[in-house]
This record gives sequence, structure tokens and C-alpha cells, in this order.
Amino acid sequence: MTLQPQVKNLLDQIAAAMADGAPKIEEMSVQENRDGLLAFYAGVIGEPQEVAKVENINIPVDGAEIGLRIYTPKGEGPFPVFVYYHGGGWVLGDLEVVDPLLRSLTNSTECLVVSVDYRLAPENKFPVPVEDCYAATKWVAENIVKYNGDPSRIAVGGDSAGGNIAAVVPLMAKDRGGPDIAYQVLLYPVTDCRYNTQSYIDNGKGYYLEEPAMHWFADQYFSNTEVEKLHPYASPLLANDVSGLPPALVITCEYDVLRDEGEAYAERLKKAGVPVELTRYEGQIHGFLWMPVIMDDAKKGVEQIATALKKQFSSKQSV
Repeated sequence: MTLQPQVKNLLDQIAAAMADGAPKIEEMSVQENRDGLLAFYAGVIGEPQEVAKVENINIPVDGAEIGLRIYTPKGEGPFPVFVYYHGGGWVLGDLEVVDPLLRSLTNSTECLVVSVDYRLAPENKFPVPVEDCYAATKWVAENIVKYNGDPSRIAVGGDSAGGNIAAVVPLMAKDRGGPDIAYQVLLYPVTDCRYNTQSYIDNGKGYYLEEPAMHWFADQYFSNTEVEKLHPYASPLLANDVSGLPPALVITCEYDVLRDEGEAYAERLKKAGVPVELTRYEGQIHGFLWMPVIMDDAKKGVEQIATALKKQFSSKQSV
């Protein structure tokens, strides 16, 4: 399929900015990229919806504290819980950039949504971000009842690098004997840090997220890239055994360097007997869920996530 008109319009604007001398991700410092990401998404992420309650708390992790933002929907509860890890290449992003998306998901899924402010690279290299997210998910399982959440109905999810973490945390839970995770939502996830799929060839330049940027992110994330990128907690597609993992919703984009590895992970899960719903958004690019102002597919994606979670959790009785 050709690019959607909304997508082509955005890519044309980006190309014009590059022609005028705007720097690329791999040409900027970490702080310049962090500031640039927030500036770019400020105009496309939309107005935050009202939810019943928002709480910011800190929890202990190994040697530090991290923040959680807990969104409570309207209703009585106890609510199913959706633990969310934001994207940004393990280097960029924060609670604020995903705040409008997670408010929308709180209302549409009728879940208690927990946003994890994990520590970022390069200040905190692999495996600190995934260990933070595992620790946060374990904390949720042990404590969320105090916030009107149902610990027997926990899903995890994330976009891009957050989708990578959302795939890794269930692997860690399987390896470590818990916590129990009922569902995983993997939104255009990184699953193979070798970066050698056909979609890297097809979409490596000119489609928003480019191949050099992914190598820049990896260089920030890993201390020893060539070794650590092969670890299953970095590249879940390379895990020895993915059987017994929770059912999954996997969303990919036609014009995304990460397309093939996301779809390969979905197929790997299916072959291992894991129920999977896989959807490729045709004519679409990476990151569209953060762009509801300019991408109609963002609303469709939220609706798809909500439908999947409601279906999963309706089959289980709350505690």
C-alpha cells in the first residue's frame, strides 16, 4: 500500500526541515534529542482527557527510586491493571509525553493504568531500564490492591523500546517465577537488536524512524553492544523458549524499520502455542499512536487495544 495521505504530509514536512538543515537523531546529543522529542510531540499528541484520578508515587528499585503515575478510570473497581512502559529508544521519553495516550487508554480500556518512569540510558545502561520495569511490575502485583486494582488481572504494554520492555518483562517473570501477567500489548516493538531484517532495507531511510537512529539508540543503551544485543532481555526474539508466555496483541506498521521483527516475534509466539492478535497498519509509520492530532489511526489503535484488553479481562472474575 502507498503511504496514507496524513503520513505523507508529515514525512514531507520532515524532509523539508532536513533540507533546511534540521539535524537527525544520530547528529544530536542526548539532551538535544530529549528536548527535541518533547517539542515535536507537543503539537501532535492531543489534549489530555479527564480521568477519575491521577496519582504520582515513588517506589524503590535496586539502588534507587523510580516514579509511577497511576490513572484510575471512572467506576467502582477493583479494576484490571495495565502497566505501561513508554517508548523513546531507552534514551528519550517520560511520563509526560505518554500522558495523553494513557489517559485515553484509561478511559477506553476501563483499566487502572500504571505508567513507569524507568531510568534511561545512557546514564543507566542495559539492563537497568528493563530491571526497573520488572521491579515496577512486581511492585504492582504486590501493592496495586491498595489503589483499587485487581492483581489477578495485570497486562503489560509499551510502544517501540517500551514495546521491547513489554515483551521482555513477561520473559523475566517466566524465568523468575512471577509475577503473573495475563496479557501483553506490543506496539511496534523492538524484538531483535541485530537490525538486519528486510524492513530495515525497505524502510531504513525517509520514513521517520531511520536505521542510523536505531544504531545511535543501541550505542546509548548497551555497554557492549555486540554482546548485549544478543541477550534475550534485549532481543526477546532470540529467547530460547517463548512457550507459556501471556497472550499478546502485536501492532506493526508497514513503513517501519521494526515491522519485520515485530511480526517475527508474533509468529514465534504463535508457533509456541501463545494466542496472538497481529495487526499491520498499512501505509503507516512508526510512532503513530503518539500523534492523534494528525493520525486517524491513533484513535483506531487505542480502540483496538481497548477491545483486546476488555476481551481478555472479561473472561476473568475480579478478586
